[in-house]
Amino acid sequence: DNDPLGQGIDSVSWLPSVIGAKGRLSASSASSLSVREGAEILPLFPLGGFVYTPNTEHILNIFEPRYRQMYSDILMNGTKRFVVATSHPTEKGRFAQTGVLFELEDLKEVSEQTADQIKYICNHKVTGRVTIHRVLNPEAWETRDTYLKIEGTIHDDSQEATKPSDDVYGSVFAAASSKEERDLKESFGKLVDMQHELEEDVRFTQAAKKTLAVKEGAGQDSLWQTIRLWQSFVDQRLLARQNELQRDFQEKLQNFLKKEKGLKDNELPSAIGFQDLTPELQKEVQELQKRMAVELQPLVLEQSLTMQKILEAQDHKARCRLLKYFMDAETKRLESKKSLKGLFSSASTNLAPGSAIPPEEMITDDAVASPEARPSATFFDEEDAFQ
Repeated sequence: DNDPLGQGIDSVSWLPSVIGAKGRLSASSASSLSVREGAEILPLFPLGGFVYTPNTEHILNIFEPRYRQMYSDILMNGTKRFVVATSHPTEKGRFAQTGVLFELEDLKEVSEQTADQIKYICNHKVTGRVTIHRVLNPEAWETRDTYLKIEGTIHDDSQEATKPSDDVYGSVFAAASSKEERDLKESFGKLVDMQHELEEDVRFTQAAKKTLAVKEGAGQDSLWQTIRLWQSFVDQRLLARQNELQRDFQEKLQNFLKKEKGLKDNELPSAIGFQDLTPELQKEVQELQKRMAVELQPLVLEQSLTMQKILEAQDHKARCRLLKYFMDAETKRLESKKSLKGLFSSASTNLAPGSAIPPEEMITDDAVASPEARPSATFFDEEDAFQ
């Protein structure tokens, strides 16, 4: 299969940049502006690099003047909804062509409690996806005098799929969908088995194989639940890698605080200033930051592109195929890890007696340590979660 992310950032669809662009929307022309059939004019609220998915709930703190205005408008006109789209990772003023529809469920005015630093705290539910055809007032992005508005088509993912009423065609439809779903479950099962065989620090539970949600539509058994679970899994794996990179430095920092500062375990501070460190530790902090940027930023970008690619997929079957591809790719990565581990294990077994390996040349792998010896292992025992 072709890699769905083979073209990198350009693997997903982006709108043209709004920087320097001119639109057709004005206060006087908004009501008379023609839009394509099935589309409508909606507010746009770009929210950084995170990809939101249908059938989830989110809380936003609203403080910027233009978005205060947006909330006032959607409350006044009764629509109570707007589009959220992820931003381009390298180009300012570019947004993904596929976003999601946020519907406002609850709003609290908190101006007095926050000295007007925050106007509203709002609860939302994501009810569907939106194809954005064009930004109608792109110049507003730079002037910041109001919020962006788009012409978009809403795809409602909160409802069950509409299946053909004819018995024959309905059976064919169900069989096609179930094949994609069965294939996804099979790939997930292989991944979980491999994770447990290698005792991965972040892994799905064995019970999750029986409860994997793959159905179309909304609800606790819908594919969107598994897509969100996959997003959480990748987040946890990134966090585990970050902790792994920080572990050596944390040990050195604790030794510094105990030996140089004379602190005991229960006296260690939760934070310490950079200037309070020795020159050697300051240098290590800077090197650690560089290393984390090199190693983690590409993984963060891949995660964002993965979720955006799934979000813009045409239909349920396409989403199943994409998620299966990403699961299979993770399984292949673990298979390669297993092969390398076996290779090094075989090489150490075949060493001649007395041919000790110098410590600086020794290859180690935390994954081969016993669960008791391995630090920072994370376990989640819910049936539909991961460990």
